[in-house]
Amino acid sequence: MKKFTILAALVLLCASAFAQKPDIKWPDYQFTTDVENPITSVKNQHRSGTCWVFSALSFVESEVIRINKIKDEAAYPDFSEMFVVYKSYLERAEKYVRLDGALNFAVGSEGDDALHIIADYGLMPQSAFSGLNYGTDLPVQGELDAALKAYVGAIVKNPNRSLTPVWRNGLEGILKAYMGEIPEEFTVNGAKYNATSYRDALKFNPDDYVTLTSFTHHPFYKPFAIEVSDNWRWDEAYNVPIDEFMKVLDDAIRAGYTACWGADVSEPGFTRNGLGVLIDPKAVTKQGGSDQEHWVGKEEGKPKPVDVPEEIVPDQEFRQKGFDNKSITDDHGMHIYGIAHDQFGTKYYLVKNSWGTDNKYKGIWYVTENYVKGQSLDIILHKDALPKDLKKKLGIK
Repeated sequence: MKKFTILAALVLLCASAFAQKPDIKWPDYQFTTDVENPITSVKNQHRSGTCWVFSALSFVESEVIRINKIKDEAAYPDFSEMFVVYKSYLERAEKYVRLDGALNFAVGSEGDDALHIIADYGLMPQSAFSGLNYGTDLPVQGELDAALKAYVGAIVKNPNRSLTPVWRNGLEGILKAYMGEIPEEFTVNGAKYNATSYRDALKFNPDDYVTLTSFTHHPFYKPFAIEVSDNWRWDEAYNVPIDEFMKVLDDAIRAGYTACWGADVSEPGFTRNGLGVLIDPKAVTKQGGSDQEHWVGKEEGKPKPVDVPEEIVPDQEFRQKGFDNKSITDDHGMHIYGIAHDQFGTKYYLVKNSWGTDNKYKGIWYVTENYVKGQSLDIILHKDALPKDLKKKLGIK
């Protein structure tokens, strides 16, 4: 794999998994929606690695709609992603310095991070704080991320041998310059709020949410901190067998809940154009001829199209092997909100992404059950979406 500069890597985070994917001859899929829960409009994280907050806040927006039984789409909330990013950077900088730099300090994070910020600081509408104080309509964060990393790196290397009481002010100065001043108060529908009173008025309680995962290197029905660098808070997820994990997800969606989804999207079957199918990369390579022919084609300079190979049917062992050998990583955060099937009877999940609407399904992905089962890192759900027997096993009240 090519090595990138730090700045370029930050720009490509959450989207770089698409590099050099084969040209597959996909069928003309006809999808039928079985279950579809309310979601807000598709957003665009653009040139930032902030999929974690876009997916988490999309999930929170759907939860607010569900909790408050909002029927009018014009009244759907639109929360500020960059308010959460701003506060998250302050907290991770504090931890980075306390650990003398022995922590991942980058734009990536996990959905649980957003819940921590909401619990500590509240929520803010997009209309009150866009966080784009540098003159673009969409996030372009490479320079900001590099500046923050350089700053905290300098603090960690501090030649004074003792930190001054103002180093945090310097960090916030950078954030204010790039993202703007966070307002103390704002108005929504004629009422004044601050971030915490706004959260409370929406009846959203971050403590009501749980994270599930499924791996065998830790015991089932016990929590553990998933060992990925973006989990810088060391948040714990409840570990359940994968078949139970999938049943909980299915039942939750059919009961009106949605899920914040962390997953690997580096597989060749996860396309730019709204599909996620768990195909075997080796099968694709074999059908495509030689390696040179596969990547550059024979005459046209394009990859030779190959037929869609049969989907992998993953199990617990498949998942563990992938996590252990780093073929299943925490690439991307998305929002699962429904279930569908195609004309062949294959089951899919409806997934809201944060790459804008410039694709076949206007920012929505159809991801097969096998893909979700095989490539999921975790899901976040409201605790009431869990069956009573599972809540009892996990010790959740």
